[in-house]
Amino acid sequence: MVGTATNGRGRHSFPYINGGYDMSPGSTPASNAGSECGGIEFTREDVEALLREKPKRKDKFNLKEKCDLLTEYIKRLKLCIKWFQELEASYVFAQDKLQNRLDKAELRCCETENLLKNKEEELNSIIQELRKNYSFLQDKFEQEECDKLSAMDSLTKERQARLDIERSQNTLSEELGRAQRELSSANQKISSLNDMYKRLQDYIASLQQYNSKLHTDLSTAEDDLKRIEKEKAGMGENLSMLRGQLTMCKTSHDEAVKQRDALVNESASLKMELQQVRDDRDRLLLQVQSLTAEVIQYKESTENSCSELDNLTTKTNELEDICDAQSNEIRTLKDQLTTALERLQVSDLSALETRSEYEEQQKLIGDLQSRLADAEFKVIEGEMLRKKLHNTILELKGNIRVFCRVRPLLPDDSSSDGKVISYPTSMEAFGRGIDLVQTGQKHSFSFDKVFVPDASQEDVFEEISQLVQSALDGYKVCIFAYGQTGSGKTYTMMGKPGQPDLKGLIPRSLEQIFQTRQSLLLQGWKYEMQVSMLEIYNETIRDLLSTNRSSIDISRTENAVGGKQYTIKHDANGNTHVSDLTIVDVRSAKEVSYLLDRASQSRSVGKTQMNEQSSRSHFVFTLRISGVNESTEQQVQGVLNLIDLAGSERLSKSGSTGDRLRETQAINKSLSSLSDVIFALAKKEDHVPFRNSKLTYLLQPCLGGDSKTLMFVNISPDPSSSGESLCSLRFASRVNACEIGVPRRQTNIRSLDSRLSYG
Repeated sequence: MVGTATNGRGRHSFPYINGGYDMSPGSTPASNAGSECGGIEFTREDVEALLREKPKRKDKFNLKEKCDLLTEYIKRLKLCIKWFQELEASYVFAQDKLQNRLDKAELRCCETENLLKNKEEELNSIIQELRKNYSFLQDKFEQEECDKLSAMDSLTKERQARLDIERSQNTLSEELGRAQRELSSANQKISSLNDMYKRLQDYIASLQQYNSKLHTDLSTAEDDLKRIEKEKAGMGENLSMLRGQLTMCKTSHDEAVKQRDALVNESASLKMELQQVRDDRDRLLLQVQSLTAEVIQYKESTENSCSELDNLTTKTNELEDICDAQSNEIRTLKDQLTTALERLQVSDLSALETRSEYEEQQKLIGDLQSRLADAEFKVIEGEMLRKKLHNTILELKGNIRVFCRVRPLLPDDSSSDGKVISYPTSMEAFGRGIDLVQTGQKHSFSFDKVFVPDASQEDVFEEISQLVQSALDGYKVCIFAYGQTGSGKTYTMMGKPGQPDLKGLIPRSLEQIFQTRQSLLLQGWKYEMQVSMLEIYNETIRDLLSTNRSSIDISRTENAVGGKQYTIKHDANGNTHVSDLTIVDVRSAKEVSYLLDRASQSRSVGKTQMNEQSSRSHFVFTLRISGVNESTEQQVQGVLNLIDLAGSERLSKSGSTGDRLRETQAINKSLSSLSDVIFALAKKEDHVPFRNSKLTYLLQPCLGGDSKTLMFVNISPDPSSSGESLCSLRFASRVNACEIGVPRRQTNIRSLDSRLSYG
């Protein structure tokens, strides 16, 4: 969709989009001058540059400058989205022209008209349903706006009451001496700060309005794409109908050819019979001549052979009658031959007409197929661009992205006929919504992406590949899997050993990073990478790459494991350090794979009633990336954190006792602390209890800093686990609503021997 314009419009240079006024000398006036975008067009490079553009601020504490830059950036994003909407409108206009041509072809068949009428009725019913949904959502939005206005009124009243109290304090301060005058000056400073806070609140409200408007524009673009997909489906049905007609034409043509061949064969046989008759006639004529000569000789020789002559005369008459009959038969055969030739000419003409019609249908089908391929390509490009813009808006909002994955049913699951999990099929919720039924009540949830049970590991990784790429660009990236025991978290993150097609997110992410690293060598980039792996078992940090550590038996108690004491520290830059942690320099994916196998053997696992191989600890894999471009002298530092959390479980179902009981209590306590942190972030409380557990303290930069964070919530479709699944989905909805700030690219120069960061 992004490329050189073909509708005759002039194209402005990209600096004009960024706020300048320089235009190309040969630019012509835009044909859509009445639109808000004017004659501005975007190329793929322009859009990518706009998406990669980051605000350059002289003073990072100047909030006004930051807000102005964000406002200008949002305006340019809005301009880009509007231009794409106009471009899609032109594509819709071209699609309408194609639809008109197809309608003319559809008039030849009554059955197609009936099908189109039925489709039109179905579309009208769908449109009516969409209008009802739109009106319902609009009413809900208005109600939320009313609630928001009432809350703002109450806030204004509270501020007015506080101002009245300050005025009374000022009147009392006049009667006091020097100390009261100092208190008066302090109150004036407080009032000025309150005014500044009020202005910032108003500005934040305006930014929220801009964000809502961007969401509205995106929804309209998605509706247009859905309508194009419906038209594409109609074109596919028409193509199938034309293919049926083409098959019928081929059949009739083959029958005509067979009939012509039969007539040719019949004509050849008739010609052979005619030639045989002619030969017989000639032979008989020769016989007649010889007999006549003999009769003359007999007349000259003797007149006594009259009786014989009469006999010969009789024979001659009979032969003449036979000759006449054969002549008549020859005439009849000639007439039949003439008729057969005429029929052959008629069949040749019909075959030519059928062939010409067949060639015309082939040309029409080829044209329609090429147009359909162009439309599909444009739809795919539009979907890719929508994803990029959606990710950009999410980064500006600072929300934690949440993906939901439902594992397939296993043979050990309860054999219940009813399904507790379903997926909405509406255009708005398709691929993003999930419904869960518990005790007859339906609960609906919506996330950034929902993976059905038959989704492959490759499909899941394709959705996060761009997020993994951000680590090479100098961002902090964190991806963690959450869910109950046996819901597929370890399978999602690690996959199955020894089966390359079932590799998890961690091996696939490493392969992509090292492949991209190799391709960036041509651009002057050189990267150094360091790996560390740890687990949090019973609120204790364990180094999984320590050379002094052998394979740990889970039956050991925590006190029996001696060694170093690992502590977590955060620096002023938002980075996290774990003291005495083993850090390994890696140069290839094979080295990291070997370290992963070594860490997997050392990880704490155990058997419960819910899972044969249950992870009894939180696994944290960290890859630190340091890149230098020798040509531009640019340095970037990125961090990729991939975390497999231990599964939540209920003691009544797991049947844990002894060491397993203590492990379950420690896991549930740390996950409960994680829930408290998410709840505090969602409510924007001043105090967030990160220090309540080692897990939340380790994840503090990912949950409350400038990191790109994604959570996988893994769900079990087993009806007996519907309670735990509902709790997981509710927790994921809270996580999706948290705002942690805009991700920041790290370009600071750091020493090579610094400790590995988890933030």
